[in-house]
Amino acid sequence: MPHRFVQSRRSFLSNAGLGFGGLALGAMLARDNVLRAEAPTVWEPPTGEPHFTPKAKSVIWLFMNGGVSQAESFDPKPMLSKYGGKTISETPFKDVQNPEKLKLARVTVINDANGQQRNKLYPLQVGFKKYGESGIELSDWVPHMGSCVDDLAIVRSMWTTDDNHGAQTQFHSGRHMLDGEFPTLGAWVHYGLGSLNDNLPQFISMGKREYWNKRDGHYLGPAHDATPIRVDPKNPLDFGTAPGDVTRDEQELSFDLVRQLNGIRGNEYPEDEALAARIKAYELAFRMQTSVPETLRFDEETQATQELYGLDDPATRDFGMQMLAARRFVERGVRFIQVQHGAGGAGAWDAHSGLKANHERNFKAVDKPIAGLIKDLKQRGLLDSTLVLFASEFGRTPGTQGSDGRDHHIYGFSVWMAGGGTKGGTVHGVTDEIGFHAVEDRHYVTDIHATILKQLGLDSRRLELPDRKRLDIDHGQAIEQILA
Repeated sequence: MPHRFVQSRRSFLSNAGLGFGGLALGAMLARDNVLRAEAPTVWEPPTGEPHFTPKAKSVIWLFMNGGVSQAESFDPKPMLSKYGGKTISETPFKDVQNPEKLKLARVTVINDANGQQRNKLYPLQVGFKKYGESGIELSDWVPHMGSCVDDLAIVRSMWTTDDNHGAQTQFHSGRHMLDGEFPTLGAWVHYGLGSLNDNLPQFISMGKREYWNKRDGHYLGPAHDATPIRVDPKNPLDFGTAPGDVTRDEQELSFDLVRQLNGIRGNEYPEDEALAARIKAYELAFRMQTSVPETLRFDEETQATQELYGLDDPATRDFGMQMLAARRFVERGVRFIQVQHGAGGAGAWDAHSGLKANHERNFKAVDKPIAGLIKDLKQRGLLDSTLVLFASEFGRTPGTQGSDGRDHHIYGFSVWMAGGGTKGGTVHGVTDEIGFHAVEDRHYVTDIHATILKQLGLDSRRLELPDRKRLDIDHGQAIEQILA
């Protein structure tokens, strides 16, 4: 079909949907591989089936915007307190800022007039203790996650290259922002796998996303963007409710008329996949008016369950509602749930000053709800088939910034996974004694992508478009050491 017709069709489809716009189309057109930014000339699209037997069905992607300090969370470094206040060059660890060790990113060592490195080590702002049968040490700021440590696979040796908050995009897509726009992991999963529930979108996002990190599909097409969901049963999504003066019966008549008209046209053009997808999109839009608000009705949950997620505490209620919603979406067959904590361009975790107060507040908000999610998934038999990721765009420096903060740090930071065939009670990877460099079993962010895709039964190279060849590093390597 000539390109001009593809363009007009795309324009028509994205504006059709009786007020639901891309919301309904995104879930259904993606499955029919209709809405693509550029269609290759000779190529077979994904079948919607895994490439090999999966260990997981769903993913809950928890992302802390701003940069969580690895030293005050999942990678204790007592040497920071022992040598606190000294410049790095005054400690046994002065070689960590050797230019050869810094060549992975665009960062220059800053020296004072005497040639001494100015960065002074900042003491730990919180204690650590061992948790669980595995005896893994975690921060005192995460006691609830600590109670789940035997279900966590912690990776302490992550690295990335973007030393500003574009690294949020890099963690999701694997590419530096200066490289251009690339699909996120959620978009690839959405692109590769079929639906688990035709009444709900298969890729959703909760929490505020900045404009430069708001899209997912990019060259796969907007059909593979996440559907944004608000945890509000009265207004959960844009254009998700009928106009106030339209009754349910009137809506049904409207949808039925559209269905009949499309059916007539479908008989004339039986090979028109876009038309078939549009009909399905209308039907999904109608069903979502009921299914999405129903998923967010937490009054159906017991009081004990609501307390497990912290809904009874103002400090944890908002994030707790997102975690409970995530469990309810997984329970109903949503494939990929992306949750952002900490709105704003820099993110709520960006503790250039006042790190102690910042991280105490933020961990207070997320610790209990995240632990509640893991425990609830486990007791319902869902953790084995649901892979949960906790991550941030980078870590924070061993040295101080100002008087009581830490700067961005890309050379070594921590993430963890739970469920979905991962090996709980595991620590993988090592940073040096002050947490500056990942020194053993180093992993670029796309190794996380590769691990998740493997557990979902997907081979990223078989998803690759022939006209959009990717770099080897884009595909990453699955972290086998944390898989059961």
